[in-house]
Amino acid sequence: MKTIYLDNAATTSMLPEVIDLVSDLMKTTYGNPSSTHHIGRKSKSLVETARKNIAKHFKAAPNEIVFTAGGSEADNLILKNAVENLGVKTIISSKIEHHAVLHTIEFIEKNYNVEVKWLDIDENGVINFNQLEGFLKLDSSKKLVSLMYVNNEIGNILNIQKVSDLCIENNAYFHSDAVQAVGHFNFDVQQTPIDFFAASAHKFHGPKGVGFAYIKNGIGIQPLLLGGEQERGARAGTENVHSILGMEEALKIAYQNINIETVKIQALKNYFIAQLKQNLDEVKFNGFSEDITKSSYIILNVRFPKDYSMMLFSLDLKGIAVSGGSACQSGSNKGSHVLNTILNEDEAKKTSIRFSFSKFNTKEELDTVIKVLKELKI
Repeated sequence: MKTIYLDNAATTSMLPEVIDLVSDLMKTTYGNPSSTHHIGRKSKSLVETARKNIAKHFKAAPNEIVFTAGGSEADNLILKNAVENLGVKTIISSKIEHHAVLHTIEFIEKNYNVEVKWLDIDENGVINFNQLEGFLKLDSSKKLVSLMYVNNEIGNILNIQKVSDLCIENNAYFHSDAVQAVGHFNFDVQQTPIDFFAASAHKFHGPKGVGFAYIKNGIGIQPLLLGGEQERGARAGTENVHSILGMEEALKIAYQNINIETVKIQALKNYFIAQLKQNLDEVKFNGFSEDITKSSYIILNVRFPKDYSMMLFSLDLKGIAVSGGSACQSGSNKGSHVLNTILNEDEAKKTSIRFSFSKFNTKEELDTVIKVLKELKI
């Protein structure tokens, strides 16, 4: 049975070039970057070159990149520092953020003297910008806005420029979980000033367990992990040299080919939308995932006309890997917190599936998925 992988928003397969690079480095580059001998200095040099090359993609300075174990750690590092070290007293966010942000904000609200303001979200998953502006102007407390660049479940793209402008006008910090955007969209921190963002290598065909936090120059930061002085004191622990260099390579390849791959993957998504409408009755699309200008070309969140409790299982038996929400929620009986926020109770009870694409998918695979869905009598 052939496997059809359509869960690329959860994770991506590693590129062969990245696997080869990491494998070779494991054999030849084993020095601790903190060691002063030549073997350690070699590792240190490679890590710092990777930092410099990654920063260039975003017009950032190398010292604004802090390597982490992934997006969740980067989000935690940023949010906790905002309240512990930067004097933030008000956090403004939404209920459809990734749990790495939501649960961290909930922890902060419970354990710190910080007020949290939740923005209203409409039925398409769009924040209320007038309300955001009102919250920013409400009082003189130091504020942080935390809104994700691309929603990992419904694919909505935030108007990041508008949020950035509002934060600058009101002297507030702006953090974005950009895990679903880095490697898939171009953005420039000089053109669109942002104070913090988080990234994770496994979302753009790099290794798992490695990512980075972007932290704007001039913003002091203290480590979550205590120990050594690695990452200029921002994160203790020996750097994951092989994975960092694998991430550098994956990101380089992603941005070298971004225009071609965007067109290819968007065409696959458009084709799948057309085939769903043509072959299945009453399918709908959650958020703006059907809209090519307002959603990620990678993510399509499809709502079927009723509850099919075994759909994910049935698709898996046919070799089709998809998700009912974010992969982080697998096994949850509460459903998607994103869909529960934007849909009414009756619509939220219907089965929704997130299909997420990569350059390795084909039309033939999508035809097979449509055939299987028809056989399931949806």
